[in-house]
Amino acid sequence: MSSSSRWIAIAAMALSLLGLSACTTASLVLSAAGVASDTSMTWEIVKHVHGKLTEGDPTPCIALDSVERALSPRCGEFVSGSLRKSNLVTSPFAACALATAARDTRLWPALPELMEQGARLQTCMQSPIVALAQANDCPDLMAVPAEVRGALTKLAQSDPRAVHHDVVRWLSCPNSRVAGLDSVLNSWLASGALNPGALSFSPLAALHPSALGSPLSTAFEARGHTVATAFGGYLGQRPSGFEEALRTSNWAALEWWLDRRPQLANRVPGPQLDWLPLARVLAPGFLAYPDSRADMVGFLLARGADPRTRLPTEPSQSVITLARAMHSPLVDALEAAPPGTEPINTIATNSRALRLIGP
Repeated sequence: MSSSSRWIAIAAMALSLLGLSACTTASLVLSAAGVASDTSMTWEIVKHVHGKLTEGDPTPCIALDSVERALSPRCGEFVSGSLRKSNLVTSPFAACALATAARDTRLWPALPELMEQGARLQTCMQSPIVALAQANDCPDLMAVPAEVRGALTKLAQSDPRAVHHDVVRWLSCPNSRVAGLDSVLNSWLASGALNPGALSFSPLAALHPSALGSPLSTAFEARGHTVATAFGGYLGQRPSGFEEALRTSNWAALEWWLDRRPQLANRVPGPQLDWLPLARVLAPGFLAYPDSRADMVGFLLARGADPRTRLPTEPSQSVITLARAMHSPLVDALEAAPPGTEPINTIATNSRALRLIGP
């Protein structure tokens, strides 16, 4: 067979493989080349065809350095012992390897080895644990090996930036408490890291609603944190604890809040504008369990919510007029509620002075 004939055969075989996936196509083309020719000229042609076939494809996993491979979910499960310490210096992924691994639960198995090989917290612009808490709600920690839980605990305890509203929410959620990671909060309490006046957020508002009434919330209150100071602004992505309790129809948590500050049933201080729980629960999409809307409205009305209260964002409207505009089936229940008769004092904790809030 002449060289031109061999090239035609190779090209035809390559084109016939275009329907296959990039990796499969590439490997088959190279195999075809090995069968069809061993000349350098033909090999260069085949490499050119291979390059065109795989143009724009991700870099093959075998060509990645050990850090890139460990942090690429498409490359399969992490292989213990595969990390090279030198790659933590040279790899483009190494600058924030710990945050990348902490953010994605699929990459958690690489965390212990990354830390053992010298991956540094200081190279991350954001705390890896904050990245984890903002990317994941309440992952199942008992499903991961003990050494991974140990690595997560160490990351939280060794990074002062981890003392954060969203991290407190994650550490106090049910799965974290079952796995014992709430011990980090106890260590922060013991060290004074959660003392009043030293924080830009309220630990009570940061706690997961299911943790209210637990030894954790009792310890926060004993340290001096109060519901009256739990509604200021904060840096974080997770909603305040009262709002989360309302959104998830967590009756026990709502009772906890209202026992300490009954006026929250009617109006909640906000960092810019107050908001009304009745209006919030009427809004489509707010409640995690929409079937609980009627029960939630009844719950709030029974605890002093006044549907005639004007909307802070639209003073010309009340909760009742909002419900009418929405054609809510709860209009009759709202109209039948007794009007408020006395103004309610509440503290706005966002640099405003004591306010008198009426119906």
